[in-house]
Amino acid sequence: MFANKTRVLLILSQDVLDRARVAAGRATTTLKLPVSLQIVLRALIEEGLRRGNNGALRANIERQVHAVRHIRRMARQGARTTHARRRTQTSGQGRR
Repeated sequence: MFANKTRVLLILSQDVLDRARVAAGRATTTLKLPVSLQIVLRALIEEGLRRGNNGALRANIERQVHAVRHIRRMARQGARTTHARRRTQTSGQGRR
């Protein structure tokens, strides 16, 4: 079926995954054939890429980009704070 395959790890929110499962269930009922979650996700990705000029798609991408940047920024700040706290605690013990 797919001569050129690549593996991809998708991290989805539970809400998105639930909606995809509902779509798979509806497709299974309509087609009277088993439809897997993987088939539904593949179809959604392909359809989304075909409609690349869609404003809603672009807005969704922008929202996700900002969310990822925010999460990464918070993680870096947390790491800096933890590192600074460890240095302060270590240097404070040496002075006693």
